[in-house]
Amino acid sequence: MMQNLPAFLRDLPQDKALPVETWNPPFCGHIDIRIARDGTWFHNGTPITRPAMVRLFSRVLRRDSDGYVLVTPVEKLGITVEDVPFIAVEMAQIDGALTFRTNVDDAVTAGPDHPLRFTNNDDGFVPYIEVRRGLEARLTRALAQDLAALAEVRDGVFGITSNGQFFPIATSDAI
Repeated sequence: MMQNLPAFLRDLPQDKALPVETWNPPFCGHIDIRIARDGTWFHNGTPITRPAMVRLFSRVLRRDSDGYVLVTPVEKLGITVEDVPFIAVEMAQIDGALTFRTNVDDAVTAGPDHPLRFTNNDDGFVPYIEVRRGLEARLTRALAQDLAALAEVRDGVFGITSNGQFFPIATSDAI
């Protein structure tokens, strides 16, 4: 476990993004923290039930070329993420823009800085939104259905518009 992490987390400013992409500490190995597909965080196989603790960990999460890490200015530890680290749990449509709230209370508006992307599986399409620095949230099934209700066809492509940007889901003949 990170030796300085509890003190580091306690002293974090609560109202600003941390520059985790600028921190380059040595890799200290892997820690038994896992983020399940449903967004639940586990430590040593036990769910982390304190939402404030999960939010704090999420603020020092980064995705490197070799995986997900918790990082401070002095330490970096690898963790396991089954799909993506966050789940989008709410959506609002205001003035042509779709804004999402995640399970760790990040709010992002789909657009050039926070693109939507879609994968397809046997159940249909699965939407994701970039939250910050390559970290994504998967939309819940209910939000995916709400999003599908907002989709339109443009030039033979089925997709979603938010903040002036069109995000393709699939060609209309593939639907």
